[in-house]
Amino acid sequence: MWQWFHRLASPRWFYQASGKFLPWISMLGLFFISLGLVWGLGFAPQDAKQGNSFRIIYIHVPSSFLALVGYYIMAAAGAIAIIWKIKLADMVMKAAAPIGAAFTFVALLTGAIWGKPTWGTYWIWDARITSMLILFFLYLGVIILQSSYEHKGLSSKAAALLALVGTVNIPIIYKSVDWWYTLHQPATIRFTEAPSMHPDMFQPLLVMIVGFYFLYAIALVASIRVEILHRERRTKWVQDLVFTNKNNDP
Repeated sequence: MWQWFHRLASPRWFYQASGKFLPWISMLGLFFISLGLVWGLGFAPQDAKQGNSFRIIYIHVPSSFLALVGYYIMAAAGAIAIIWKIKLADMVMKAAAPIGAAFTFVALLTGAIWGKPTWGTYWIWDARITSMLILFFLYLGVIILQSSYEHKGLSSKAAALLALVGTVNIPIIYKSVDWWYTLHQPATIRFTEAPSMHPDMFQPLLVMIVGFYFLYAIALVASIRVEILHRERRTKWVQDLVFTNKNNDP
C-alpha cells in the first residue's frame, strides 16, 4: 500500500500512468455527455412551470457540482503539499485552480441565463448566488497567489492556505437555501431525500453529472501532465521523452 502511494506521488510515474488511462476516460466522458445532452435536451419532458427554459439545468447543476468538488480537491492537494511536501500535490493544486474557476464561471453564467425567464432578472444578491460568486473569487485568489511571490515555495504555501480557509464557504453554499430566505430553488439532489424532479427529467441529469465528472478528470489530468513537463523539463526523463518524440515525428 505505502509503495503504491509512494509511486503515485512521483511526477514521472503519474505522467506515464495517466497517459495510458486518459484516452479511456476521454471516451467515457464523451459518451456520457453526448448521451445526457441528447436525452435531456431532446427527450426529457417540459417543466410544468418553466417550460423548456428548465433544460439549462443539464449544464448548470453539473457545473455547480464540479465547482464545489473541485475546490475540495484543490484544498486537499494544498494541504498534502504543505504537510508532506509532495511535489505532485502542489502540481495538482495549481492545475485544479483554473479548472475550478472555469466550472464556477459556467455555473454563474448559466444561473444568470436561467434566472432571467424564471425571476425576471439576470442577477440578484441571493444567498446561493452570492456565495458562489465568493467561491469564484476564492479560485481567482488562489490563482493569483500561485504566481505572486518570486519564491515558488512561498507562493504555493500562501495559495494552499487560502484554499484551506476558503473551504468554510462550501457548506455555506450547499446549505444557503435552507438557512436563509432565498429566491434560488432548493437543492435538486439531496442525500437524505428522494429527488424533487420527475424521473424522466432526473435520469438524464444524473448522466450529465457523471459526464461532467469525467470532463473534470480529463481536464485535471491533462493540466497536471502539462505542469509536470514544465517543472521537470530539466530532468533526464523529460529530455529523453522530448528526444524520443522528435525522432518519431515524420
